[in-house]
Amino acid sequence: MDLNSASTIVLQVLTQATSQDTAVLKPAEEQLKQWETQPGFYSVLLNIFTNHALDVNVRWLAVLYFKNGIDRYWRRVAPHALSEEEKTTLRAGLISNFNEPVNQIATQISVLIAKVARVDCPRQWPELIPTLLESVKVQDDLQQHRALLTFYHVTKTLASKRLATDRKLFYDLSSGIYSFACSLWNHHTDTFLQHICAGDEAAATNSLERTLLSLKVLRKLTVHGFVEPHCSVEVMGFLHAVFERLKQFLECSRSIRADNVCRDRLEKTIILFTKVLLDFLDQHPFSFTPLIQRSLEFAVSYVFTEAGEGIVFEQFIVQCMNLIKMIVKNYAYKPSKNIEDSSPETLEAHKIKTAFFTYPTLMEICRRLVTHYFLLTKEELTMWEEDPEGFTVEETGGDSWKYSLRPCTEVLFIDIFHEYNQTLTPVLLEMVQSLQGSTNMEDTNAILIKDAVYNAIGLAAYELFDSVDFDQWFKNQLLAELQVSHNRYKPIRRRVIWLIGQWISVKFKSDLRPVLYEAIRNLLQDQDLVSCIRLQSVFFLNVCLPVDDFEFRTDQFLPYLESMFTLLFQLLQEVTQCDTKMHVLHVLSCVIERVNTQIQPYVGCLVQYLPLLWKQSEEHNMLRCAILTTLIHLVQGLGADSKNLYPFLLPVIQLSTDVSQPPHVYLLEDGLELWLVTLENSPCLTPELLRIFQNMSALLELSSENIKNCFKIINAYIFLSSSEFLQMYAADLCRSFCELLKDVTTDGQVQVLKVVENVLKVNPVLGPQVFQPLLPSIFRGIIDGERYPVVMSTYLGIMGRVLLQNARFFSLLLSQMACELGQELDQILGNMIEMWVDRMDNITQPERRKLSALALLSLLPSLNSVIQDKFCGIINISVEGLHDVMTEDPETGTYKDCMLMFHFEEPKGTEDEEPPTEQDKRKKMLALKDPVHTVSLQQFVYEKLKAQQELLGEQGFQALMETVDTEIVAQLQEFLQGF
Repeated sequence: MDLNSASTIVLQVLTQATSQDTAVLKPAEEQLKQWETQPGFYSVLLNIFTNHALDVNVRWLAVLYFKNGIDRYWRRVAPHALSEEEKTTLRAGLISNFNEPVNQIATQISVLIAKVARVDCPRQWPELIPTLLESVKVQDDLQQHRALLTFYHVTKTLASKRLATDRKLFYDLSSGIYSFACSLWNHHTDTFLQHICAGDEAAATNSLERTLLSLKVLRKLTVHGFVEPHCSVEVMGFLHAVFERLKQFLECSRSIRADNVCRDRLEKTIILFTKVLLDFLDQHPFSFTPLIQRSLEFAVSYVFTEAGEGIVFEQFIVQCMNLIKMIVKNYAYKPSKNIEDSSPETLEAHKIKTAFFTYPTLMEICRRLVTHYFLLTKEELTMWEEDPEGFTVEETGGDSWKYSLRPCTEVLFIDIFHEYNQTLTPVLLEMVQSLQGSTNMEDTNAILIKDAVYNAIGLAAYELFDSVDFDQWFKNQLLAELQVSHNRYKPIRRRVIWLIGQWISVKFKSDLRPVLYEAIRNLLQDQDLVSCIRLQSVFFLNVCLPVDDFEFRTDQFLPYLESMFTLLFQLLQEVTQCDTKMHVLHVLSCVIERVNTQIQPYVGCLVQYLPLLWKQSEEHNMLRCAILTTLIHLVQGLGADSKNLYPFLLPVIQLSTDVSQPPHVYLLEDGLELWLVTLENSPCLTPELLRIFQNMSALLELSSENIKNCFKIINAYIFLSSSEFLQMYAADLCRSFCELLKDVTTDGQVQVLKVVENVLKVNPVLGPQVFQPLLPSIFRGIIDGERYPVVMSTYLGIMGRVLLQNARFFSLLLSQMACELGQELDQILGNMIEMWVDRMDNITQPERRKLSALALLSLLPSLNSVIQDKFCGIINISVEGLHDVMTEDPETGTYKDCMLMFHFEEPKGTEDEEPPTEQDKRKKMLALKDPVHTVSLQQFVYEKLKAQQELLGEQGFQALMETVDTEIVAQLQEFLQGF
């Protein structure tokens, strides 16, 4: 591409590519895409975005295309890679000057230089770093800033490389430029402080930007540029200087207005100082040991004493607390139980920690956390009054809450209390003791203090297990506090509910739960209460109802079921925020799951409301996921009666599992689960339920983590109504399975084969015809000796069904295989029996082992020489099967087949067991028709041997029996006593 002639054309196309008119934009984008691989294209782009006279939007687009080109074509091995000559020219042009006037473009140029540096520096671009070091010294403000910005991005990129050779190069670079970087940072920092003292805020802001960039460079060099940074005097000198600079900057903040631009950058710089310390501690804990004492003194002083009043701000407090927490929790600073196994570095760090965290220091930190940082603020109380639902959502994990001060203080409290619980337990208990008795309702501060202390007791529940008699406290005080109706006491009522939720899984007698349910119900039905107390009650129920709560007893909850469910439903209708509705729905789901079918009389209102909520939540897929979960538990609770939900339920399943619909990304997993439980609880197959299966082919093509549920759904259709199902979908299903088996894991292969096996079990006449295309490969897998035992076991299970229950089809299959393999039919049969006998140990399921015995015995009586030749193996498998299924009656001494089923008995589940689903009943009925459960193996063996004896005569039969091991014959005779 000739630069002179091309520049005008490329400039014109770039201009068109900035157009808002798609008719102009699209062709321009296509043209630029074609030029991406043309030699000289990136040189033209460089000339365009470095020409400051051109339109900013055009220059911006040129930079972006250049940056994307680096990602695709800069490396030598890339397709259409740039030539070395052009890359040399481009590298020189990129650092020829640092005078870009537009901030956004300057940042992009710095980033793309860093991308080139990642590949080429220092070997192909040795002049980059020296050029940058010289450029940051110039007097021109703009050039100095742009060079410093590029220096930062290059350092950041090189620091991120992780290969050993790259790390070594960065270590060498860091040691070579660290002194310069420190002096640069000190220079800009001192300049900033001088401007602040002179009251020149504009100049201070300018200097502060350079201070920030040079500090960012030093952060990367310090954290990633040294193997043993504590051995470097300059590194440790810089880190110690950080504390002094932090103090200076914090003092500066007193004189700068909160709404000032300089104040915002000042706070960013202060936070960056703390990030230097936090990153260094994280990467080099032992090198940080000399800084432990000073870090703790600094952080505790500003956060937990008057020293920080008037100058600290929220994010700085969070960072200081994180610093304390990282030192307290750091595993590198914790000695082993056997002190002799600990390193000297660990012992030294632990010694410093222990010396600092004295009783007075810990007590002050604990008291300050609880009585200062845990207090509800005026802003929070106002939000409670004005938007109680929003307040509850935020406090239980809203996005802004996650990054606020409160969760940080709570985590620090938990970590310090865990580490020093023996010291702090008496302190906390004393605070609780001081709050016993009635509280003055006019004293708002006393109420907030009690709320904070109760918060601490809840957070430390596991640590206080042996120190607090929570049951007595609940009966003697907390229960009464729940009943205080004064408006100002509502923070305590809300906190008490939360507190009980914290302790219920730690230490709470099961006998007290009915009293607690009564109290919760009263809170839920008190319409005068601010809704966040009612919502907190919901969150409590969320804690005490999950399935893994082994203390939960259904009989205790049932007296409150109707009222609780009704009140929860009313609350679901009242709340407006999506997150809150999700919480309430989740608790409703827990209630339904806990009481199962006993929910049936009370769900009418919810069943009527869910279609409306589903429609309203069209733009809220996460709420729809919560609705799906609720429907899953509803269907399980309603059992066969869930068919009344089909007008709403089936369209929901249809939408959720249709991969052509965008919402499936969010809804598919829960939608498949709902589809499955709907089938499991369906009393019959409806046309609508059958029609939904049209979604399955596309789902099987996905081969995602949901594939197992897809196979469960297919099996559920087979158990529900195999004839109707296969009549409509057999061809599609077989086609999908053939495609799947071409490229599937062993587990996926087994899942496919199990479906085939179930079809043969349910419908032994139609099944072999449906999956006829698959059976030859299964037969071939058997005679070839499939190497995976689990696959071989399934192969033999399928072939056993065909042989035992559809002998005619087996003969046709045998003839087909003989034709395909060019072998005699008897030879094929002999090979199959021989491999079956040889791989019998691959079959671990008793049902399949009995099936194998029945199937091979079904070949008898026979005059076929091959079958008679394999007679010994057939008897061996039969005796193994008898050992598997025969149990001895201790009273009569006779044997009976333990797998036999004679009549249908609906299982009677205990209180702790889920009642049987409709599918469980169908499987039971199917078992009553299955030869494995209806044919006595003992009787079958006897009859087949008797028939073989009659066919061959006594002498011929005895000759056949002599081929069997005498020990096997003796065992066989013992099993057949009485016949």
